[in-house]
Amino acid sequence: MPKSKRIVAVTSDVPFVEGGHLTIARCTVQALKELGYEADLFLTPSNRFGRLFQAYLATRLTDVQQDGLERKIHQVISFRYPSYAVKHPLHVCWLTHRPREYYDLWEILSSQSGLRGKIKESLKKPIIHSLDSYLLKHNVTKLFSISKTVQARLRRWGNIKAEVLYPPAPPRSYRTDSYQNFIFSVSRLQKLKRMDLLIEAFKHVKNKECKAFIMGEGSEYKNLSSRIKESHLEKRVFILSQTDEETLLDHYARCRAVFFSPLREDYGFVTAEAFASRKPVLTTYDSGGPTELVNNGQTGHVLDPDPKKIAEKIDELAEREDLAEKMGQKAYEFISMFNWEDTVKNLIIRK
Repeated sequence: MPKSKRIVAVTSDVPFVEGGHLTIARCTVQALKELGYEADLFLTPSNRFGRLFQAYLATRLTDVQQDGLERKIHQVISFRYPSYAVKHPLHVCWLTHRPREYYDLWEILSSQSGLRGKIKESLKKPIIHSLDSYLLKHNVTKLFSISKTVQARLRRWGNIKAEVLYPPAPPRSYRTDSYQNFIFSVSRLQKLKRMDLLIEAFKHVKNKECKAFIMGEGSEYKNLSSRIKESHLEKRVFILSQTDEETLLDHYARCRAVFFSPLREDYGFVTAEAFASRKPVLTTYDSGGPTELVNNGQTGHVLDPDPKKIAEKIDELAEREDLAEKMGQKAYEFISMFNWEDTVKNLIIRK
């Protein structure tokens, strides 16, 4: 394979947010380089709910067939909307998600726009659906999805076929130091991430020595802090002020298990990172991507989104360090089957 072959990863830029799609794109670029390709990351605009057409148009008009030095770009790999609108004859899309507020999150997010806003966006929704369907059926050479959850959404809205390709855990220095008696949870502090479920569960956890540490930043910080205080859990449930990588890896390394129960998540790296740290994961049936990775009763638990049910499994793991270690080892063996280089090879069009 000639060194000069150039592949560009294209995804959308969400200002001030380092989302999972950007992590996948960065890891893809690094894996391509390790395979000997010239690879770069290119970011397209991404406007929020109500202002998407400008972003689609700007992306569509972007020339990605050569760079500023007039060097040929042999292939592009796109990820999050509207990056799949770029034009290139060899275009693979590894879809993280379409604009979910016009699909599976429509009822939740459109209701926040008020009646007038909802009517306005209702008129836009079928146009967005048609636009996405056209681009994903006719503008890409091959389509992958990051999970069965995303694959099912494509089938439901647009009858679009995609092959599932799971992203491995981001390349970090994961380790296993111990199985201390605490549950770790990490995510952006937003309503859809449902950190409140963990707080509610700890009202029912009988093992008083067991604690919970929540890592993240976001709009729900004050609400979650208030819930902890109102529930008199200040000495058992903590929101970490540090969110750096060293602190993240340290808590993965020392926790008993990881709690990750977002609502209909596209994929979620938390599960893969917990497994890479040899820790079982507690999730729920309606969490989407995480439920695809957790083997119920073997590498963690897939539960009803019921605080009491979650508390029961937390108590079980709190009382049995050996069980957490056994599950964690199975989780590690599972996630070790995935690596970035082999995964990314599926995305390369060999011509």
